[in-house]
Amino acid sequence: MSETASISQGIAARYATAVFDLAKEAGKLPAIEKDIEALQQAIASSADFRELITSPVISRDQQSGAIAAIARKMALNGITASTLGLMADKRRLFVLPQLASAIMTLIAEDRGEVTAEVTSARKLNKTQETKLADALKKAVGKDVNIKASVDEKLIGGLVVKVGSRMIDSSIASKLSNLQNAMKEVG
Repeated sequence: MSETASISQGIAARYATAVFDLAKEAGKLPAIEKDIEALQQAIASSADFRELITSPVISRDQQSGAIAAIARKMALNGITASTLGLMADKRRLFVLPQLASAIMTLIAEDRGEVTAEVTSARKLNKTQETKLADALKKAVGKDVNIKASVDEKLIGGLVVKVGSRMIDSSIASKLSNLQNAMKEVG
């Protein structure tokens, strides 16, 4: 991890812990989770929003004003809106994607859940996701939320990441291992 990424993760973790603790104390975790999901969707779908939170040429006052207007328009919870305002004042909005991810992780941990990042060659259907979640639950002992993505380069199979554990059963990986084994023989 680069030094900049490490610093961003540290900043995001501190804000996430503060938001989580405030929300839990106030009984607002479901509202915060809804806000974070909406913010993640905004980050993913709006280039203008990404520009707002990352551009160094947008002034502190412009960022603060825009974030306040966005928070009102999205009807964000007071804790979320205040945190975004503070981050804009401190020029820390660039860590918003990491903050959102960290908060969602804390909320999942609080519920006794873990998130599995699953990459497959084709989109998984609901039955496949359910069977995979059940199998992972047996392996890790916690409820598992599946965060699925598609990478056609895998050819077939899955790559599953749960915490620091990774299981790569993709055909591309098996072919690569076979190719390496053949090089050793010849």
